[in-house]
Amino acid sequence: MSDSILVIGGGGQVGTAFRGIGDIAGLPIHAPTRAELDLRDPIAIANAMGPDTKAVINCAAFTDVDGAESAVDAAQWLNGDVPGLLADACNRRGIPLVHFSTDYVFDGESDRPYAENDPIAPMSVYGRSKAEGERRILAAGGPHLIARTAWVVSPWRKNFVKTMLRVAAERDELRVVGDQLGCPTSAIDLADAIAKALPAMLASPSAVPEIHHLVNAGSATWYDLAVFIMDELRAAGLKAARVTAIGSDEYPTPVTRPKNSRLSTDGFRRRFGIEMQPWQPAIRTIIAACLAETKENS
Repeated sequence: MSDSILVIGGGGQVGTAFRGIGDIAGLPIHAPTRAELDLRDPIAIANAMGPDTKAVINCAAFTDVDGAESAVDAAQWLNGDVPGLLADACNRRGIPLVHFSTDYVFDGESDRPYAENDPIAPMSVYGRSKAEGERRILAAGGPHLIARTAWVVSPWRKNFVKTMLRVAAERDELRVVGDQLGCPTSAIDLADAIAKALPAMLASPSAVPEIHHLVNAGSATWYDLAVFIMDELRAAGLKAARVTAIGSDEYPTPVTRPKNSRLSTDGFRRRFGIEMQPWQPAIRTIIAACLAETKENS
């Protein structure tokens, strides 16, 4: 087998985006899906990393925030233990690991975007399991990059944009939470940014672990994002729903969502010289891809 980049979690939103890139720094991307790589099996995980693997990008995660409250062991394994296993294996081989973490490691009570060195205070099983993954990676040492992100959407899998597009065709009015603030982020842009940053990590095999925040520029509430999606539908001559803002207390969930999920990307920009585009054009691209797929399948 020739030199390659291994992407764990190739069937998820970000993993699918990496498959679309094809190669990084001339190295082909190998991105097995869950059906091809059993992430419950530590031996299978170890065997996925061959002697010609030059870097590992971990996109796999237990992302069901509410479900994690009753599936503690599963969340801990995928979000905490698997990143640790990958970090240890990468450190032994002297190759970089990129791992995606989350805004849920913070409590959401800050009145400004979170910086990388702000104290973490996870408030849920999901957040604590992701924080444990970070801890295990940092403890392993080596050239590892933890990229905290938030509000990830794409043309693939289940996510907020796809849900809004679906319900817009079914309902005349939508009630959407308007008191949670975050950074809508394209899985496509996440993969593209890491693909541009990874060559610098490949060139510095002795680098220490780093934590950076990686989200599209700007911020919005879920209500703002829903309004933007509806406006795009109207601009395309398609049915859209009216959107009404509601408070978090009117949409109760098993886990309280952070009021503030904004993340500052200043550190990533200084380190790699990469600027993330605003969320609006990123979301517009995703909407266009979803609408094109719907038209193609109709």
